[in-house]
Amino acid sequence: MSPSRTQAERDAVTVEIMFALVSGAFVGASGFGVLGSAVLWGPVPASWRGPWLAVSAALGGGLCCVQVVRVLRRLPGRPGAGPSPGDVVWIQPSQPGRTNPDS
Repeated sequence: MSPSRTQAERDAVTVEIMFALVSGAFVGASGFGVLGSAVLWGPVPASWRGPWLAVSAALGGGLCCVQVVRVLRRLPGRPGAGPSPGDVVWIQPSQPGRTNPDS
């Protein structure tokens, strides 16, 4: 059983999940809009409009899922596991009291 998380950690996970869903919806809607706009403004034959919109919707849904998975994979696995390879790690000064990088 995993150790209980603090309220701050639970809030951070909630924010990350909401960010993943909102950004996924935006990316999916953008993908649908880009491909589906050809139906409105492009020379698409009438017999192709239904399948074209279906493919656009499938692409938008796929892009949404990919974005959600990509964002959620960045979540840290365990609190004490250390930084992930994609995390930015700030290098601390080697001597206490010296905070200027030029010192």
